[in-house]
Amino acid sequence: MNHLFDLNAAAGIKNRQVPFFHAEWPAPANVKTLITTRQGGVSEGSYRSLNLGVHVGDNPEHVRQNRMIIQQQINLPVVYLNQVHGTVVVEAASHIGTVPDADASVDRTATAACAVLTADCLPVLFCDRGGSVVAAAHAGWRGLAGGVLKNTITAMAVPPEDIMVYLGPAIGPEAFEVGQDVYDIFYAQNPSMANAFEPIGGGKYLADIYALARMSLQREGVTMIYGGEDCTVLGRDTFFSYRRDKATGRMASIIWLDNHNR
Repeated sequence: MNHLFDLNAAAGIKNRQVPFFHAEWPAPANVKTLITTRQGGVSEGSYRSLNLGVHVGDNPEHVRQNRMIIQQQINLPVVYLNQVHGTVVVEAASHIGTVPDADASVDRTATAACAVLTADCLPVLFCDRGGSVVAAAHAGWRGLAGGVLKNTITAMAVPPEDIMVYLGPAIGPEAFEVGQDVYDIFYAQNPSMANAFEPIGGGKYLADIYALARMSLQREGVTMIYGGEDCTVLGRDTFFSYRRDKATGRMASIIWLDNHNR
């Protein structure tokens, strides 16, 4: 347990009022995760306090310091992505020190940590049952519809039935209002996706991005799916939310292989 977790435990802070937490899933011991909240950093104002996004208007020096806070918790270089709501998956180890245009990364070398930044979109962490490969994907509704999860599973190059997935903090079904166009896109792919939408009138729906992700993963043969319990919009003190605040920071969901401790 790192010192930040210890400090919060000593203070009696509960309900994820902590700088970081870990994926709650039965992953192999060498698979490590770190999921940040908005707490524990140096940013101010709308970005208070652990903003990790360099593209949101925050003081660049504050972002640099925040990323150093994260790097101190991880024994491998963290590879961030320039996320474009697409479906491209890259090898994290090939992009240490660079920022590729992609929305997912995979690693089987244990030399780089895969990371995605979010503030309502769904962060998805992957590993295989044997602890040989990990991946992280950024999945807003466009990425989900486009197949970013399918592409990530393909890039992992292991049987889907051996893959387990953790769904990190994202906009919850009580807050994710979408239009008819979004409903139509998913319905056209699979009519059963309609079960993830609740009509609220006027051609509007409340969408369950967690349910959409689960159905997308199950369609690819993945059945070990965990997480999907947090709402970034409703968790004002815990999570950044673009839909709620517009000017806001970004959180990171990070996964890596620690083969020194197998």
